[in-house]
Amino acid sequence: MQGLPKIKDATRELHMLRGLKGYKSPFRVIGTYRLVDDGIRPEATVIIRTEEEEMHEASTGVGPVDALANVLKKSLSSLFPFIEEVRLVDYSSKIHDSTLGTAAKVEVSIVFTDGESLWEVRAISENINMASFKALLDGFEYAITLKRGRSKRRLSTISKKP
Repeated sequence: MQGLPKIKDATRELHMLRGLKGYKSPFRVIGTYRLVDDGIRPEATVIIRTEEEEMHEASTGVGPVDALANVLKKSLSSLFPFIEEVRLVDYSSKIHDSTLGTAAKVEVSIVFTDGESLWEVRAISENINMASFKALLDGFEYAITLKRGRSKRRLSTISKKP
């Protein structure tokens, strides 16, 4: 039986990349998300800007995190079609100071895959939906960065062949 591939620490890698001169995020959120959750069919709205265009999208989901993931995928997949293949495979949350109860900061951890690699992102906020949104943003940014890196390596390999 083959073991699981190593799960990359995408949060750490993104923090390091963001500290380098020349790194530019492939997209940014204008403002923040909007989430309407009636307990039955949550709806999320977001505005995403890239160098090429700006997208204002809305999407629903089976829960608030699913709605947020769906709206981000919907926005990003028009420019980065491979985002459709990116899936959330694990989600967990924990509080850091149990004495604060429901007012405690929440850390969200999400594991993603594109079918080839696994990566984990983490985010912290007083609001579990905001922590989830930040982690989702990092997960999709890492997917784009990972894909660009693979493409550059393939081009480099092809150009080196005689």
